[in-house]
Amino acid sequence: MADYDAFLLLSFGGPEGPEDVMPFLRNVTRGRGIPEERLTAVAEHYQHLRGVSPINAGNRELLAALGVEFADRGIDLPMYWGNRNWKPYVADAVRHMRDDGVQRALVFTTSATASFSACRQYRGDLAQARAVAGEGAPELEKLRHFFDHPGFVAANADGVRTALESLPTGQAGGARLVFTAHSIPVAMNDTSGPQANGLYAAQQRETARLVAESVRGTDAAFDLVWQSRSGPPGVPWLEPDVNEHLRALAASGVTAAVVSPTGFVADHVEVVWDLDVEAQHTAAELGLSYARAPAAGTHPAFVAAIGQLVEERLHGTEPLALGSLGLCGIDCPLGCCPAPSRAAVAS
Repeated sequence: MADYDAFLLLSFGGPEGPEDVMPFLRNVTRGRGIPEERLTAVAEHYQHLRGVSPINAGNRELLAALGVEFADRGIDLPMYWGNRNWKPYVADAVRHMRDDGVQRALVFTTSATASFSACRQYRGDLAQARAVAGEGAPELEKLRHFFDHPGFVAANADGVRTALESLPTGQAGGARLVFTAHSIPVAMNDTSGPQANGLYAAQQRETARLVAESVRGTDAAFDLVWQSRSGPPGVPWLEPDVNEHLRALAASGVTAAVVSPTGFVADHVEVVWDLDVEAQHTAAELGLSYARAPAAGTHPAFVAAIGQLVEERLHGTEPLALGSLGLCGIDCPLGCCPAPSRAAVAS
């Protein structure tokens, strides 16, 4: 099998203090023509958490857990961490790897599925970081999608069970299971995957189905909804929004709901604000009992899943996957998940 001599955790990044919030948001939206007043409005979500995104602490905890997991598996790879939008930047991480003499590294991104923003853009980040590092930059090989890995499913299923147990007595059995993922423009979803066939939404639905069936058995009822839309009203994005869906559930007679952010790996600002603040407020207004399941985070089953993904590449061990969509994200063709037009994503 191929030889690898390092492991890189590649993530989105987030501010570490109030003074970081606006520069971070400008990094996220660079080139998209987002008005300053829109950034100021979004910044309030971060300031609600004192300007600190929980994604950073989550990534540090994940690296620590992976260090133990790798040692238990006999995986001897030095670990590096780089982000797209904030320190430590991926370009700095790759320069560090070059200076350390790394030749070929495996890359795990904190995004489980296809689409431009979830996969292709990270591949572009890696290519740009290598270009910045210049001569001697290591080869960087991204691990496959893990939306249906048994460990990712198990971690999210445990979170749903915990949330169900937190509901008032007698309500868990009838609670609706609602799974959320980040909304993207319909055009971006339509072109996601090697066949440009809406793979992003299909993978998100498959994760939701697998988790629901793990918790409640075959053919368990569930809903997949979307959150964190940031585009203009005239551009179609994936719907329904989680708040709209909660209103529809209440109108139909549902009295309790568990919301699980299976489209996210960690509890970062969008998860905390959109689900723990806005959606929870919506549920309270409706008189709907509400509980939010934690993301996979550092759940032991998820940490083990990352170890297994690494072993697939190191030793050729059999890939573990559930569901019917097949393995994805191994060797993406050049035209896979193309960049959207500015009109499709501008706010």
